Amino acid sequence: MRIGIQASYSGGFRETAAEIRDLESAGLDLAMVAEVYTFDAVSQLGYLAAVTERVELMSGIFPIYSRTPALTAMTAAGLDFVSDGRFTLGLGASGPQVIEGWHGVPYDAPLQRTREIVEICRRVWRRERLAHEGPKYSIPLPPEQGTGLGKPLKLINTPVRERIPVLLAAIGPKNVQMAAEIAEAWEPIFFVPEKAASVWGESLAAGRAKRDPDLGDLQVVVGVPVAVGEDAEPMLDLVRPQLALYIGGMGARGKNFYNDLARRYGYEAEAEKIQDLYLDGRKDEAAAAVPEELVRAVSLIGPESHVAERIAAFAEAGVTTLMLQPLDASREGRLRTVETMKRLAG
Repeated sequence: MRIGIQASYSGGFRETAAEIRDLESAGLDLAMVAEVYTFDAVSQLGYLAAVTERVELMSGIFPIYSRTPALTAMTAAGLDFVSDGRFTLGLGASGPQVIEGWHGVPYDAPLQRTREIVEICRRVWRRERLAHEGPKYSIPLPPEQGTGLGKPLKLINTPVRERIPVLLAAIGPKNVQMAAEIAEAWEPIFFVPEKAASVWGESLAAGRAKRDPDLGDLQVVVGVPVAVGEDAEPMLDLVRPQLALYIGGMGARGKNFYNDLARRYGYEAEAEKIQDLYLDGRKDEAAAAVPEELVRAVSLIGPESHVAERIAAFAEAGVTTLMLQPLDASREGRLRTVETMKRLAG
């Protein structure tokens, strides 16, 4: 079981980079930099590439709508270059509130766009001349849509790797099926090991049936809130607001994919109540309405013996990398968490 972490922003970025270096020394396998309507992830990943030596780096995630397919491929190749082959391209569709509200572009055809972008990226990394004709992307641009002067080009530089790993963040059935078919790795959210097979098993099986053997086994990367210790139980309450935010507030009614996931887990009434409370501005009540069973299931919180049992449950459900979300707010606490998790995860 590999251990990763999302870059923390509790201090300045130099402090964050120094912490990642310390965590690398403690055995950290993967560092992820998020990109929503935040600072861009690329500049930060480039900085981390320069100050680390071994830890793998990942975008977590690049929204597929915010860059052209060719720029996505160039950026991934550039980050793989400056990191000496340590970069994983994390992609995801995000949601209409961010894509249309922040980027100002239509949120349409996320599955088709993702499939074409991955295909285009791999073509660019192989240094083939880029000629692509698909339902959503035509490269070069057809003459009737531009000047008619575009021509197929190939990447000038030779990438460190022509197969940079691609991770797709996905929770919907069709998205998960596509991830299992075309990506090296898949990242769900709020992963419940005991319910994963019933919620995602059919989609994963359908995708794997079409999977190119050259991709290798599908890697499953799962984020987990973590607090290890005999006195860690109160930390469970720190997880509730995050779950309430996603289930209740990350999307409009009928367009909240995380709310849909909670319903698929069997929490239909609870998901509706959380959303009603959250959208009514009653965020504390929404957090209190999150089922304790769900909080415990998606977390690694408790004494070492309990956390070790839960790690085994995640592994049994197919998880290959745990992306830690340490609940200890101190730098020293996060370091201890990574060291403990490396030991418990073997």
